Amino acid sequence: MGALKGAGVEHVFREKATAKTVKGRPQLEKAIDALGKGDVLVIAEWDRATRSMMDGITIIQRIADRGAAVKVLDKPWLDLTTPMGKGILAFLSALAEDERERITHRANEGRAAAKARGVKFGPKPKLTEHQRSVALERLAAGDSCRAIAKDMGVAHTTIGRLVR
Repeated sequence: MGALKGAGVEHVFREKATAKTVKGRPQLEKAIDALGKGDVLVIAEWDRATRSMMDGITIIQRIADRGAAVKVLDKPWLDLTTPMGKGILAFLSALAEDERERITHRANEGRAAAKARGVKFGPKPKLTEHQRSVALERLAAGDSCRAIAKDMGVAHTTIGRLVR
């Protein structure tokens, strides 16, 4: 944000989540749609705007179609008003896509190794094995989910899920 303000940016569009493609990036879409002829879209970091070569090319093309230009603050040597600058940016987008694929591959390998070691994923269970067996016994004896849940300090839906 500081780099954008330092560059004199008047209006900032900021995403609250990340995505692999331009789809699902509503603020980026709004920023491009707001561009007029002669405007400049200032991006702090190119790899934050796109995650693949095709997305990068699509962004460049959409901006060019509006008669606007792109300025990337972390790549000041890129002049995207020239074919050479656009080509370099497409190359950088391909590198960003490659890095994204490597990160995903390493993360998947890490998850597989953790599963092999017996690591449990997801939220921590609300009830211990002992509590589960006691709750199931009480349910079989006719106690209500709400009464059992109150005694165990959990929501009645937690007890209800035990019988599903």
